[in-house]
Amino acid sequence: MKGLWVFPDNRKGITVEFSLNQEQQMLKGIARDFLATRCPKAHVRAMMTDEKGYSPELWQEIAELGWQGLIFPEEYGGTGGNFVDMAVLIEEMGRALLPGPFIPTVVCGVAILKAGTSGQKKELLPRIARGELILTLALQESSDRFDAEGVATEAVEKGDHYILTGTKILVPYARVADHILCVCRSRSRGASEDGISLFLVDAKGEGISCIPRTAFDGRKLCDVKLDKVRVSKANLLGQLHGGWSLVRTLIDYGSVAICAEAIGGAQIAMEMSISYAKERIQFGKPIGTNQAIKHKCANMFVDVECGRSIMYWAAWAVDEGMPEASLAVPMAKSWCCDAYRRVVADSIQVHGGIGFTWDHDIHLYFKRAKTLEYTFGDCDYQREIVVQELERQLALGNVPANL
Repeated sequence: MKGLWVFPDNRKGITVEFSLNQEQQMLKGIARDFLATRCPKAHVRAMMTDEKGYSPELWQEIAELGWQGLIFPEEYGGTGGNFVDMAVLIEEMGRALLPGPFIPTVVCGVAILKAGTSGQKKELLPRIARGELILTLALQESSDRFDAEGVATEAVEKGDHYILTGTKILVPYARVADHILCVCRSRSRGASEDGISLFLVDAKGEGISCIPRTAFDGRKLCDVKLDKVRVSKANLLGQLHGGWSLVRTLIDYGSVAICAEAIGGAQIAMEMSISYAKERIQFGKPIGTNQAIKHKCANMFVDVECGRSIMYWAAWAVDEGMPEASLAVPMAKSWCCDAYRRVVADSIQVHGGIGFTWDHDIHLYFKRAKTLEYTFGDCDYQREIVVQELERQLALGNVPANL
């Protein structure tokens, strides 16, 4: 049955069935129609060379549709949706290659929703939902570290504020952000995961400098230097010295969002390939009649459908706070990003010579696939996490024999 995914709940010996409900199907249709009109490939190409990398006008339009506040409760200006709803929406964004800081803003919004004080929620979440604020997460300090040991940016207490010093790399859309959610080390003694704190930093504050970088697909990244940046204690998000669990949660949410975007892009790349294979005539017949082309298209279908299943499993597990999330997220990230890259590479082969030209759109998806792969860790990194998690679960006797 199309649109049906079955997730095993091995702890209870049952299965959880998931399919898009009527509201999610409506959301999917509205998003696809809107983005087809307001985010054509001409807009995507224009944003690749634009200094901001996104359209403020389009940002406000999607805010009016309620997308930024989709998973916020109504009391904070949201629509009360869940993260599976958000995955449905982001999949359509991936299909359209929507440029902009949507995912970083939503991930930081999740952090505020889960760990913010009552005042922080009331002040910030409605403004995010209205499209008035752009936020981004500053985590990385080296290109291959996403763990607590890789956090060296210091937060030193001084009176009623903290002094932040350090450098964060590859921070998405930092130049246009209003606030940077900065992961810092507020206490050096103890285990590496102890002493991590998160601070909401004014992106335009004194002592902050951004070195702009442009990703392979045109996305705007920055290296952010914090030179004795003064941050009020009121801007602490979550527990002092105990913020690593929140960071892990944000990585999970961000990784699943990346998976949803990847599946949306892979889906349209497959559709473009099938359409071209039917229309392109060579030696008097459509190239789709050739067995080699059929095999490539069939492999694309398998990659996309399997990726969609594991992506929604991960989205459900994260949203429900299930123990399976620790395994589902890296499995989904490794599969979906690998699948996206394979599908687009095969799509270029199906298109032949025209697929290598600048004028054709398929190379835009190939570039997006490569940048998504390295966001929150590449596929090899994710598979290593899967192995470590399986070893941990086996040691605890929690992994079912059929996994």
